[in-house]
Amino acid sequence: MKILVTGGTGFTGSHLTRRLLQKGHDVVAIDNKPGLFFDELKERGAEIHIGSVADRDLVDKVTQGCEVVHHLAAAFRQVNLPKKIYWDVNVEGTRYLLEAALKYGVAKFVYCSTCGVHGNVKQTPADENAPITPADYYQYTKYEGEKLIPDFVQKGLKVLTLRPAAIYGPGDPERFSILFKRVKKGRFLMFGDGQCHYHPLYIDNLVDAFELAAASEKGNGEAYLIADENYHTLNKLVTAIAKAIGVNLTITHLPFWPLWTAALATEIVYKPLPGIDPPLFRRRVDWFRHNRAFSIDKAKRELGYQPQVDLDKGLALTGKWYQEQGIL
Repeated sequence: MKILVTGGTGFTGSHLTRRLLQKGHDVVAIDNKPGLFFDELKERGAEIHIGSVADRDLVDKVTQGCEVVHHLAAAFRQVNLPKKIYWDVNVEGTRYLLEAALKYGVAKFVYCSTCGVHGNVKQTPADENAPITPADYYQYTKYEGEKLIPDFVQKGLKVLTLRPAAIYGPGDPERFSILFKRVKKGRFLMFGDGQCHYHPLYIDNLVDAFELAAASEKGNGEAYLIADENYHTLNKLVTAIAKAIGVNLTITHLPFWPLWTAALATEIVYKPLPGIDPPLFRRRVDWFRHNRAFSIDKAKRELGYQPQVDLDKGLALTGKWYQEQGIL
């Protein structure tokens, strides 16, 4: 098939694009920057367009002739990024893609949202019916994108929404690398008691879910939480990272609120500096206190989803990649 992957050269998108190419599909990718694996994907045969999904004409062009659309592109969590950019990309860009998919008779549209639409989970594990309480503007606009879908389903477009948990794996130079670097020092500063839950999602498990969503005859108009089999306390997570890279780890617990106050002060100092993210900000430190724990029963039951890579294997593969890249 001819398949469009938006955000196709980013971390998640490049893994999905690579998988689809390996299976013989023709892949069209659109992204606002080349990404780490641009050359590899081009060599494998991907048709790559550098541009934004907020460009309506470009969206129309790349969607034409495609049978499946995987919409992963998003403005993602830069602290000083103007709200207008979030809205233009995450909401209007999604609208443009849905319109083009309907116009050109796309057989299946898979929208990548986020588990973050559920905010800080009060009752764990949360399922898809848990309250929608986005904690930041990124999460808010991702859910606004979800809210566009029912109208297009009514018009005949087949759409599934995936809400991934915390994605990690080889090829991600940023998100989990911070944790790995801190653990490698042998002493991890844990602000709070470390008993909050964190639900990881290994990249290959997520790519499996995208493929299942595209192939499924079920779930039109539905949303699915996608995560690994198990969630873990923060203490367990950093201990598992230490095991993966062979480090004897000491966890030192410190009070949370002084760190949060320092993050707020840093944001205030950096606010007049557009385009420059503060080195410390509240959303990052909220990692120490927010619960992320989900039920994946609906995805298992309706899509046949079954995560194949567990935490220990996923962390070992990720740590190995970080070491090969000189990140650790």
